[in-house]
Amino acid sequence: MGIKVLVVDDSAFMRKIITEMISEVTGLTVVGTARNGHDALKSIPLLKPDIVTLDIEMPGLNGLETLKRIKKEFDIPVVMMSSHSGEAITIEALELGAMDFIEKPVDLKNQAAEFKKEIEKKLNH
Repeated sequence: MGIKVLVVDDSAFMRKIITEMISEVTGLTVVGTARNGHDALKSIPLLKPDIVTLDIEMPGLNGLETLKRIKKEFDIPVVMMSSHSGEAITIEALELGAMDFIEKPVDLKNQAAEFKKEIEKKLNH
């Protein structure tokens, strides 16, 4: 089955795009998706992913709060994803234990190939 990935994003569109991109990468399989931090924390023990992609901007339990809880409760690598890649938030995520950071494309149509390469490089470790 390869590396099992849980995709966490509050946008149904981005969950679909990220899931499709991951599914196209040899060695990666999406075992589930979650639309917020609470769903992610419930899904991890059930789905037992090898890695989690986690959106930073989410209602309720945001990505950084979810990251803190994941790192406290589970031994699992987390790759943060955001369209707002401010240096401060990236550094904070890495300090909280994120393995890496992927910037979501602003122009998906023209940046899809680049986004997929980033996913492949950072998740297929």
